[in-house]
Amino acid sequence: MARLLVIEDEEPIQELIKEYLAPLKLEIHQAFSGEEGVEKFKTMVKKGKKPDIVIMDLKLPGIDGVEATRRIMEVDPDTVVYGFTAYFGTEWAKELEQAGAKGIIARPVGFDGFRDIVAEILEKV
Repeated sequence: MARLLVIEDEEPIQELIKEYLAPLKLEIHQAFSGEEGVEKFKTMVKKGKKPDIVIMDLKLPGIDGVEATRRIMEVDPDTVVYGFTAYFGTEWAKELEQAGAKGIIARPVGFDGFRDIVAEILEKV
């Protein structure tokens, strides 16, 4: 079973992600801040349960998605991180990719589109 770590501060978005990804039968872990996400990632790696994909929001309380991605990449540079944000196409989104994210999933794709994109990514990892 594939593992997903979702770092997103808005609980309704977290719940929608869980609901829409349910058909993919993933083990979904959640974090609500950049710091919590980095710590959860480290714990998962230590337990031998590295996430197959990390979904990263850009705008987070505390450290933002760019800094959280940098810290995750320091732990494991092979980590597959994708941004899922309304700030796609901005300099901030480009910074996320420079920090190591493989790409940005634009929020306007909706949750059905998001599920399809995640399924495609999982086929490749």
